[in-house]
Amino acid sequence: MNDLKAKAYAMRRDVLDMVYRAKTGHIGGDFSVMDILTALYFKEMNISPQNQDDPDRDYFVMSKGHSVEAYYAVLAAKGFFPAEEVKEQFSVFGSKYIGHPNNKLPGIEMNSGSLGHGLPVCVGIAKACRMDKRPSRVYTVMGDGELAEGSVWEGVMAASQYGLDNLLAVVDRNRLQISGCTEDIMHHDNLAARFAAFGWEVLTAAGNDADALLKAFERARKAKGRPAVVIADTIKGCGVSFMENAAEWHHKVPTAQQYEQAVRELTEKEEAARNE
Repeated sequence: MNDLKAKAYAMRRDVLDMVYRAKTGHIGGDFSVMDILTALYFKEMNISPQNQDDPDRDYFVMSKGHSVEAYYAVLAAKGFFPAEEVKEQFSVFGSKYIGHPNNKLPGIEMNSGSLGHGLPVCVGIAKACRMDKRPSRVYTVMGDGELAEGSVWEGVMAASQYGLDNLLAVVDRNRLQISGCTEDIMHHDNLAARFAAFGWEVLTAAGNDADALLKAFERARKAKGRPAVVIADTIKGCGVSFMENAAEWHHKVPTAQQYEQAVRELTEKEEAARNE
């Protein structure tokens, strides 16, 4: 999976360019979620520019919509729109590349950013696919801070009630949100036990390791009669030394010096991954 690892570092560099040029963005969560999105889009999901209108495709909702820069970078690398165009136009006045997912862009199923809505919407999509007897699988990525929203747990209950084994949720468990540590703000106790209590198939994985993620996704496909969740343990700001595990980088723009250092670190790690 070295190619996926290298690709994730390269796309982190794209995110860095977006945020630095626009002077805005949620770079810490972008970097924590990047390996998850890379594994989903380049190995796991049946989603591409060629089948985006096929009702039998898989469906994805980026519930933690504030990490849109990572989402744009992955969609661009997948071929939905040009990477340079995103970098030049991200968060520019009047641009379609706004600061949260915009379903006027190809490849984006729904607008998101108001937290807690992705999972409930995916429950509806998964239920509709089941009723129409379609082979589609439905995926969503949530932040762990987002799990304080009550609508998430309504969705968790409904997915279990309907036995939606075509639904997979992934939690980007980086343990930090804009105000600090998630466990200080609204603790989750044993998150695996909490989902299990609602009748879900619960899997855990190293969330910045594509191979570990893909093994968890494969096991999730084998769950029958119930939805699955992968709790992906990640590092906020993963890939850049001064950003890692620092809540201040939830929403912060690097200085010129920090930008250059981050470019060097990400480039070195991309090259090392390609040579492993």
